Amino acid sequence: MARRKTAVHQRPETKRSRPNTPSDELWMEDALRCAQRALEAGEVPVGAVVVCQGRIVSRGWNRNITDSDPTAHAEIVALRQAGATVGNHRLGDCELFATIEPCSMCAGALVHARIKRLVYGADDPKAGAVHSVMQVLNHPQLNHKIEVQGGVLAGRSAELLQVFFRNRR
Repeated sequence: MARRKTAVHQRPETKRSRPNTPSDELWMEDALRCAQRALEAGEVPVGAVVVCQGRIVSRGWNRNITDSDPTAHAEIVALRQAGATVGNHRLGDCELFATIEPCSMCAGALVHARIKRLVYGADDPKAGAVHSVMQVLNHPQLNHKIEVQGGVLAGRSAELLQVFFRNRR
């Protein structure tokens, strides 16, 4: 009896950026401080910063509960502020640093903003839209491609989320 071959789950191809740099960790530290602010406000602890030409142009943290706004994810808050700071809805010279893999809404917003590079901490096996659950970022049908670097300070990012959900139980 012949054995059936089973498909091996592979991550979709994403445009990879350079390896982690010290500045990646520096910007991610700032995103982690934003996530801490969310935690202190009783929000799911996710933080994000947008960096343009070597300086932070915006910061965001989850504000869903605070603002009664289902779209107030850290990445969306940071993108809105970055657009206002830069004076353009296109952020093609900017990088976004987020503590967790973006969801489909946030990944779509990154594409529409034309972000140059995404750096994130922990994978999100329940809602990640870079590679974990679905591939919104760098989907083959889309014309905008974003450099992606995952896993930067992933342990610390995941730990903040674990503390939050452990305390809610």
